[in-house]
Amino acid sequence: MIKKIAILTSGGDAPGMNAAIRAVVRMAVYNGLEVMGVRRGFAGLINGELFRMDRHSVSDIIQRGGTMLRTARCEEFKNEEVRQKAANILQAYGIDALVVIGGDGSFTGAKLLSKLGVAAVGIPGTIDNDLSYTDYTIGFDTALNTVHDAINKLRDTSTSHERVSVIEVMGRRCGDIALYAGLAGGAEGIIVPEKNFDKEELIRTILDGKNTGKMHNIIVLAEGVGGANELASFIENISGLETRATILGHIQRGGSPTVNDIVLASRLGAKAVEVLMKGETARVVGIRDNQIIDEDIDEALAKKRNFDDNLYEIAKILSL
Repeated sequence: MIKKIAILTSGGDAPGMNAAIRAVVRMAVYNGLEVMGVRRGFAGLINGELFRMDRHSVSDIIQRGGTMLRTARCEEFKNEEVRQKAANILQAYGIDALVVIGGDGSFTGAKLLSKLGVAAVGIPGTIDNDLSYTDYTIGFDTALNTVHDAINKLRDTSTSHERVSVIEVMGRRCGDIALYAGLAGGAEGIIVPEKNFDKEELIRTILDGKNTGKMHNIIVLAEGVGGANELASFIENISGLETRATILGHIQRGGSPTVNDIVLASRLGAKAVEVLMKGETARVVGIRDNQIIDEDIDEALAKKRNFDDNLYEIAKILSL
């Protein structure tokens, strides 16, 4: 019987994490459970940074970006002795279960804690949308809107100067931000880690566009492929067209979450508490075909991610 749970956010922050925290706390309190927050992720857990939470603890946070619990990366957690210390701390506080909001690294931490007898459930919070078992992760939609807004602003100045604009977005192993934002922003080129790209073909596309009267070119580049500055230099040297690079960086992680992210976070937070109340552990929650699901954490982490080739081809066709 679960009576007391803890919640933490780990890894990179994502808009909507606060909405998920709010949902977990209020769903737990509604069902008569005690809740404790953990500051600074797994690092805070091993340092005993726990505090009691109630309904009022999460007032006025649903619309805020970032995470009220703060977050940190914790390389020490790879050490079994450190994980055992974390489990002992949870036991000392009388905590029966842990909710972890984060990406695959955070989920690995939750999985390893579950092997030490800690009931754990993961909620996907990462702007990269790089978790295979769920269609969308918390923060992805907000990041897309941030990037889309930046593309629109850069297009204005690129058109005025008749420039090529190379925009670097986040996504080391996953090109979803580049793909979706590039399609929505009408980019002439979308470069992602899942697809090989031909630099010469890109030059031809840019020059063909110029010959047909295009005033500008927008190239969206996922950070996992290479650097925007290097690509911009290559384009300018070969094509002769003035080219500028813009690296959006951590601005993509900030800002108030969109309605889609708030609703998704709220649904996932509520589901995580329901899973724990059923006595289950080593699970992750997610969304598939607009239905909230839960799945074994090992199976979820082992799934191979499928890139949306069809959407990529559509984006290429519509950019002509």
